[in-house]
Formats: sequence, structure tokens, C-alpha cells
Amino acid sequence: MIKTDTDMRKRPEPAPPSPAGDGGNGNDGVTANSVATNDGNNAHDKRTKHALHTNLKRGMESRHLQMISLGGVIGTGLFLSSGYTIQQAGPIGTILAYGIGALIVYLVMLTLGELSVAMPVTGSFHVYAEKFIGPGTGFVIAIQYWLTWTVALGSEFTAAGLLMQRWFPHTPTWIWSAACIILIFVANALSVRFFAEAEFVFASIKVFAICAFILIGLLAIFGAVPISGYDHAPLFGNLVKDGVFPNGFMPVFATILTVNFAFSGTELIGVTAGETRDPETAVPKAIHTTLWRLVLFFIGSITVMCALIPWRQAGVGESPFVLVFNSIGIPYAADIMNFVVLTAVLSASNSGLYASTRMVWSMGNEGMIPRWFAKTNRHGVPMLALCAAMAGGLLALLSSVIAASTVYLVLVALSGLSAVVVWIAIAYCQIVFRRRWIASGHTASELKYATPGYPFTSWGAFILCTASFLLVFFDKEQRFALVAEIVFIIVCYAAYFLQQWWRKRHPAQPLELH
Repeated sequence: MIKTDTDMRKRPEPAPPSPAGDGGNGNDGVTANSVATNDGNNAHDKRTKHALHTNLKRGMESRHLQMISLGGVIGTGLFLSSGYTIQQAGPIGTILAYGIGALIVYLVMLTLGELSVAMPVTGSFHVYAEKFIGPGTGFVIAIQYWLTWTVALGSEFTAAGLLMQRWFPHTPTWIWSAACIILIFVANALSVRFFAEAEFVFASIKVFAICAFILIGLLAIFGAVPISGYDHAPLFGNLVKDGVFPNGFMPVFATILTVNFAFSGTELIGVTAGETRDPETAVPKAIHTTLWRLVLFFIGSITVMCALIPWRQAGVGESPFVLVFNSIGIPYAADIMNFVVLTAVLSASNSGLYASTRMVWSMGNEGMIPRWFAKTNRHGVPMLALCAAMAGGLLALLSSVIAASTVYLVLVALSGLSAVVVWIAIAYCQIVFRRRWIASGHTASELKYATPGYPFTSWGAFILCTASFLLVFFDKEQRFALVAEIVFIIVCYAAYFLQQWWRKRHPAQPLELH
């Protein structure tokens, strides 16, 4: 496995030299010894006073990991916005886009699996980038991923308040948003186990709703259940009624970009690896179940929608899920879906706060920001990092109210592409990791989990993600996001090197241990 830089300082051992990126020290050799993890043997714990009590607890099991991965992906986009996507690309084009998106995600997950099992550390993405690309890139990836979830938090808090307006129209929206904020904060503050159980329940409701939708929809498609507008089994004629690509092929390309953003969240498996029991078994299992579940839930739902509703009518002012349920005659369909979407919002908020918190904790643990952000309480919860993450979400919420057309628009643009940037880094880090592993005299068979199909899988993930990022330029509506993202990356690198310059001129005084 990989030795952390801290481990190497603690027990110096010979390691093969490796090229350093971003001004790195080249000190990231690969050995067969275990990586320092977060369950009590983290070398940070023995280094300085401000690194004491930074242990996270391994409180998550395989079932939690799988539901958290699904919970991070299945959001309001599937339940509310899928109709708009169908209108843009047509039925077959949408199914094709989701299929390609699922393939890209799966390739990225396979590369992430090797890294997560070899180095099961919380906040893994930027740790990997720091080791295998360079410290500057590690800093940029950490900020990118933190921003992705922070902006999502703000939008989800707003959505929760708006959804409650259906049942309580005379109650101010902000009251329900505040209730959501308190609920999600408490779920994350109690313990990682409590967070995982809450996410398991939230995600289970979403999964159950989608499975019920697909099952009832299939019965209607084959005529077993009557549906208004048809006196016969609809079957799948609506899929190709107006041609394979009724709006041309370019909308399919734009939809692929949207799908990539919709699938962001699957990488949460990497964030949770440091707090998962038996990550060597749990992580690969969660990864391999991700693809078929994405295909089942997303492509299955889209296929049912398009078969039962003419694609030009899908999602016009109402969720396609509600349209189908109403057409079949299910009572209270709109209320049922409002509850399911509210659950999706709570799930996304829960996962978002967790991911943002662990990224702040990890940056503190690695010394990128003040180390007291890595302090944990007796339950293994980094409360300062949690408060900082929640503060970021509240600022995003505030900007969505008072600066929606300026600041918030920029933040949303940045967060959309930030996930793709993280995927690119994950794929490249695995390529570098494997090269160093082989160069140090090891073989792939010694890895507890090796990316299947290497190097084709790894390079496929890297190339497809990079193409998704760069080809945004050809979509006029999303071109602004690409420009904003590139500028933001440059600003992040500048901030990192400015920080390094300041630290060299003002070295921190070591704290004494008591």
C-alpha cells in the first residue's frame, strides 16, 4: 500500500524516488506497508498538540456505503427536471446520454476503488492529488469538491422550504428551510453512525419510490394496468414516434454534460472510505453495484416516462413522475411525489454537509488550513469543520436570495464543472499510483483491489472526463461555466502558492506537547 508522508517521517524507510508535481518534494514512494488510516493509528495524532484528537471513527458498513453513493446521485433532477432533459434530446437521445454518462461514472469509480482500498483516508481525492500530482493540485481539488457540495447545500435548503409550501402555504418558507438546516446539522453532529443511518433511511425512500414507479409503469406499458389516453397497451412506440433524434444529435451532447453533473455524488464512496468498516470489502462492493443501479434507476425511469408520455409533453410544468401516476389513477400522486422529492432534498443535504465537512477536516488534517479544523469530539465528529461547512452552506443560501443573478449564478456554474475536474484528477492519480507501484517492484496481483482492464479503463476515464470538461465550450448555454471554472482554478493555484510564500516568510512555531 501507499505510505503517507507523515508515516515516512515517523519511520524512515527507503522508497523509490518519484517526480513531484506543483513543487512537491518527491517523497511519495510506494511501499508494501499499510497506509496510516483514521481509526486510531494516524501519524498526525503523534506529531503535535494541535493534531491530537483528530481521529474519525469507522462507523459505516457496506449497506451504508451503497445507499450513500446512491443518495448522492438520486436527487431532485431525476424527479423534477428529467422531463426537460427528455424534451431537449428526445427519448432515445436521453437514454443514450444516460448510458454514456453511466459508463463514464463506472470507469471513474473503478479507478477510485483501487485508490480507496489502498489508501482508505477521509477526504481522499485531494490527498491522492497531493501525493500523485502535487500539493498545489491537492489544494485545488479540495477547494473544488468543497465548493460543489457547499453550493448544493444552499440550493437544497431553499428547495426544502419551497416543497413544504404545498402543505403549509401560509407558513413562511424560511421557517421550513431553518428546520431542514437544524435537522441535517444534528444528524451530522451526533455521530458518523447516526449520519449513515439517516442517509440510509432517506436513500431507501427514494429507491423504493423509483422501483415502484418502474414496476407500475411497466405494468401500464404492457396493458396490465389501465392508463388514461390509451385503449390498448402503449408498449414502446412513443420512444421512436418522431424519429430517433427528433431535435438532431447536438442536444444529445448537451444532455451528456447535464448527465455528468447529475451523476456527481457517486464519488462519495471515496470520501467515506476513511470511516468505513472493512473498506477492502465494502468499497469494491459498493462500486460494482453502482453501475447497474444507475442504469436501473435512471435509464429505467426515463424509458418508462418516454413510453407512457409523449416526449413533447414530458415535464411541462409538472414532474413526469406525477404525470404518470396521475394518468394511471393513483390517488394523491402529487402529494406522494412531493414527499419523495422532499426526502431527496433531505438526503442531498445530509450527504452534502457530510462531504463538505470531511473535506474541511481533511484539509485541516493535512495542514492546508489551520489544523484545529481537524479536531474531533469524543464521538469522532469534527465539530469545527462541521460548523465551517454549514456556514458555507448558509452563505450559499444567502447568495441565492440576495445575489441570485450574480454571485450565486457564478457559484452554480463553478460547482457544476468542479465534479468533473475531481473525476479527472481521480483517474490520473490512479494511473500515477499504479506506475509507482510497479516501479517499486510490486505487481498488480499484490493489490487488494486492482482496477480491472488497466490501463484502458483508467485512460478511458481520464480521456472521457477531460473531453466532457473541454467540450462544454461548444454548448453556448454552458460556455460561461467553463470560463468561470478555468478562472477559478487559476485563482485557487494562485492562492496556494501565495499561502506557501507566506508560510516560508512566517514559519509557524511548533506547539509543545503536554
